[in-house]
Amino acid sequence: MPPSSASTTDAAKPAASGGVQSLERAFDLLERMADAGGEVGLSELSASSGLPLPTIHRLMRTLVACGYVRQQPNRRYALGPRLIRLGESASRLLGTWARPYLARLVEETGETANMALLDGDEIVYVAQVPSKHSMRMFTEVGRRVLPHSTGVGKALLAYTPDDEVRALLARTGMPAATEKTITTADGFLAALAAVRETGYAVDDNEQEIGVRCLAVSVPDSPTAAAISISGPAGRVTEAATEKIVPILQQVAQELSTALTTTTPNTQP
Repeated sequence: MPPSSASTTDAAKPAASGGVQSLERAFDLLERMADAGGEVGLSELSASSGLPLPTIHRLMRTLVACGYVRQQPNRRYALGPRLIRLGESASRLLGTWARPYLARLVEETGETANMALLDGDEIVYVAQVPSKHSMRMFTEVGRRVLPHSTGVGKALLAYTPDDEVRALLARTGMPAATEKTITTADGFLAALAAVRETGYAVDDNEQEIGVRCLAVSVPDSPTAAAISISGPAGRVTEAATEKIVPILQQVAQELSTALTTTTPNTQP
């Protein structure tokens, strides 16, 4: 790392990737802030990034001036409100990029395909491609539900530490959508353990009677995301599950690759 006295020319320095070093550093700091819960001190950023304090101070001062970071009264730095608009726009695009992959799921499984994100303590559906069957499932894009009664919720929380899951459930409560909804924290944690063991999540009549859903997380997604298929319990049987899950997992991996490349491929 160059000495801080030389970092005044960061904007003119090429990064190892061929980009602008100061931009790469600024975005790296924003991501580190997000990983830390949204609020950090300069010394924490210096320790985690390896950058000298003067360099971090200059970058943060610029981000504050642009509204992407706020300095708190306690002198710590927090993610700023201007990031909200960027995040909302990116979330909408995420659904657009996912649609060709969801369409492939519909073609190969015959059932409605969805993509959902974890937004705070809730699940929000950001994309859907409906089944071609006359009897099919429909979830409105933008709909928000609690995680404990959905397959995508289980897929998204499967690798979250138990204490964090319990805290989330304590905040949201666990109301029963049907008689099969899991309504205890211990029961939900057992369901998450099953997801880790099998590699996929199941909503078995838990959100709506007569409906089964199979879901997997999208590995290495820039934000926590999951895809799923849902259909009548009479079609999404145990036998069908054995055929559908490998397709879900393959499409999730391909979608992950598309989302983590510079130019997403929208033609799976």
